Amino acid sequence: MTDTILVIDDQANVRALLKDYLTNQGYRVVTANDGQMGLFVARHEHPNLILLDIMMPNMDGFQFLPALRRESQVPVIIITARDEETDAVLGLELGADDYVIKPFRLRELIARVRSQLRRQGTPVEPGEFLRIGDLVLDRASHLVKVADKEVDLTPIEFDLLSVLMRSPGRVYTRSDLVNELTESGFAGLESTLNVHMRNLRLKIEPDPSRPIYLETVFGVGYRMNKQGAA
Repeated sequence: MTDTILVIDDQANVRALLKDYLTNQGYRVVTANDGQMGLFVARHEHPNLILLDIMMPNMDGFQFLPALRRESQVPVIIITARDEETDAVLGLELGADDYVIKPFRLRELIARVRSQLRRQGTPVEPGEFLRIGDLVLDRASHLVKVADKEVDLTPIEFDLLSVLMRSPGRVYTRSDLVNELTESGFAGLESTLNVHMRNLRLKIEPDPSRPIYLETVFGVGYRMNKQGAA
């Protein structure tokens, strides 16, 4: 089945360029000219991935992301004209999975698109069930629960948590985690990984300022506490 990509950008020439290029790459492409229209199209077309501009009228990318994440965990790649890391970091904190900066190379963009789609469709081992304290991860059903309450994670957050839970107590450097996630399609940087870790803590930790699961080993990296909340 052909993957559907939703392009949300207020510039008609950018929408046309991306639609032509992605269509030639074998994808089905639908478009929207702002965040409001993007939400409408996403609800009806159920895209496999969204390419999202940040600066748009009516509803910009920063407003669009929280609204989308209340309904869907579809991968989102931010496209921003501002060559500022703060914009990218804010987008990641709001639930985006990756970003590219305008002007971008089409080859770079398609590599990131394929990376996210590959991760979304990565087969898992049936019955891989992990539990630490009140934290449960079931790879077969792509389900995470904390104290019996289901938690919605993005694909990157799920894979990151899975890596750490498979080896509780092991200290991973940021480089280690990037390498682990690259095998399932992660194309981000170590600085991007830090944002995903922060988002993950906000979702699974009872008190993110005093984490009991995802511990920071200062000067080294991160580890999953063996005991957790138990």
